[in-house]
Amino acid sequence: MMSSTSSYHHGARKVFRMLTWISLAAVVLVSPPAEGFTSPIHNVFGARHNLYNLRQRRVSSSRCRLQMNLPGQVSKKVIVTGAAGRTGSLVFSLLDKDPRFDVVGLVRSEASAKKLIAKTKCLLEEVVISDVTQMQFDKLDDDDDNDDKHPWPYALDDTEAMVICTSAVPQISKRSVLKAMLKIPLNILTPKKKAINFRDLQFKYRPGQYPEMVDYVGQKKQIDFAKKLGVKHVVLVSSMGGLDTNNFLNQIGKDKEGNGHGDILIWKRMAEKYLCESGLQYTIIHPGGLVDTEPSKMELVLDVDDALMQREKKSISRGDV
Repeated sequence: MMSSTSSYHHGARKVFRMLTWISLAAVVLVSPPAEGFTSPIHNVFGARHNLYNLRQRRVSSSRCRLQMNLPGQVSKKVIVTGAAGRTGSLVFSLLDKDPRFDVVGLVRSEASAKKLIAKTKCLLEEVVISDVTQMQFDKLDDDDDNDDKHPWPYALDDTEAMVICTSAVPQISKRSVLKAMLKIPLNILTPKKKAINFRDLQFKYRPGQYPEMVDYVGQKKQIDFAKKLGVKHVVLVSSMGGLDTNNFLNQIGKDKEGNGHGDILIWKRMAEKYLCESGLQYTIIHPGGLVDTEPSKMELVLDVDDALMQREKKSISRGDV
């Protein structure tokens, strides 16, 4: 049985923890929008996306400052966009642990920011919230009436490289899953037929998060933003199969008549062309089917122009990308 003294201390600790969480919530949720982030015209990242980066000057993260570099070595600042995604979070985590880099993760929403912080244990100032499809740069140039000549968080200044990991993510149709499950008994009794034909499953994209918006418009905006920041090198994580317009991935998001928001590989390819013509130094990666397996266990095969599409096995561990 707990004594009255220990009960008091136990209760006090619970109250203290509760007040601590309430204080943190107040800092994150009650802090007013940063100056210059309230006008839709001059707001690059959206007025609602300032919870994790109030507009103030920030130095490199304390984690990077504590890490020991070689004499004269300065950490290179890198922005990873789509940092809360499965591939982006791996890239962000690896860079965050490397003393040679000072990494900032760009995520779409507050929920994504919390997810990234919980997964990587990164610092609050290492995360910036921005829906890349909503970035706005018109009227920022040659505008004498523009009161905000610095419309993005200072945490993104002095960036030398950007790794673009954003991509439209389809959501599976629950109805198609139910139909596929109902067909299992008959498929099992049918020779040479799989229990579930995964090509029968249907997918769709969230409103406003279609391939055209995320993989083309959004990536173009990121490339434009990289130029405004003075980024020296952009790494674009794209996809294999962009030369095949009939690739089944392009059908995701379309109905049986071919209508809808699909063609993800086509939009990715158009964004690649935009990067090639941007004048920036760039690296474009075309990974095959990404699988969540342990890295450094699969044979890595390299080629260009979708030559690897002829191989029977076209997958790669996400951690190897």
